[in-house]
Amino acid sequence: MYLWCDILLKLSLQVNPARNFGLLYFLFLPKEGTSFVSKATSALLKQVLLCIVGVIVLNCGGAQSVFAQAAARPAPVPAPSPAEIHNRAKLQSVDSRLRDDKSVNKMLEVYRPKVRALDGVIGKLKGDLKKGGVGAGSLGNFVTDGIRAAASRKLHQPVVLAVTNAGGLRRNAIPPGELRARDIFELLPFENSLIAFDLTGAQLVDLLRVNLSKRDAQSGARIKYRVNGNRHELESARLLIDGVEKEIDPAAIYTVISIDYLLNVTGGDYAVVLKQAKNTRPLGLTLRDAITDFVKAETAAGREIRSDLDGRFVLDKGASPAAEGPP
Repeated sequence: MYLWCDILLKLSLQVNPARNFGLLYFLFLPKEGTSFVSKATSALLKQVLLCIVGVIVLNCGGAQSVFAQAAARPAPVPAPSPAEIHNRAKLQSVDSRLRDDKSVNKMLEVYRPKVRALDGVIGKLKGDLKKGGVGAGSLGNFVTDGIRAAASRKLHQPVVLAVTNAGGLRRNAIPPGELRARDIFELLPFENSLIAFDLTGAQLVDLLRVNLSKRDAQSGARIKYRVNGNRHELESARLLIDGVEKEIDPAAIYTVISIDYLLNVTGGDYAVVLKQAKNTRPLGLTLRDAITDFVKAETAAGREIRSDLDGRFVLDKGASPAAEGPP
């Protein structure tokens, strides 16, 4: 009987010491000063032993699989203790007592002429330029007129239409007076390049429809539109050539100028139209340089820079009873 107790105790401790040790100790180990069991209970204890053996065997089978899975897992690697870092800092007042760093001054010396050039006057602005409303206001007119003029000189041929997005104009207003290179950099901070491409007349009308719906800027067309809720819908479009309105021939081919950003956008309404463009060619001229060249050319010709709301966008108030006129 003591042999069975010893075997069961060892098996029990291997399988689940916390659960089985107390039970086996209570059932089979003798108390001090007493006999283990009486003959009357011997048969009962044998039945209990058989039940316990069965439970232990079942537990051993499950425990083997658990132990096998545990053995397959790599032992956890203790995380390295963080290295001790000792920093020392002190406050330094930035005032006239702080000496110049000669190495920094030498590095900045290369850029000083370029920075000073930004304050150079390149023209004179008569009246202010403001961004707002359909077509990005007079500021949008100024930029697209400049694009079209610079592109026409570059291509040595008239360009009928220029479009750009109002979101790329990063100043809301330029006051009248001296126009400096800094103003153009602040207005057009991105390195967008001018791109020429060809569209049919039908595609050109679709482009103007997108341009109007986004209230972006354009030069070279007169658009009549209505307001339907929050939507701006094109009613008619004609080209303005030498100040004269001309119908757009759906089958004719027209050269259009825009920026590479709009052509490279893979989604949105512009992409639907511009992916149909033919004979796409870069002009080797950034948008900012084109506007700067336009201002300098106008100044050299003795003309002041101005841009008014000249009626290139015309609201059909009769078809838009609840709409307000352009600002």
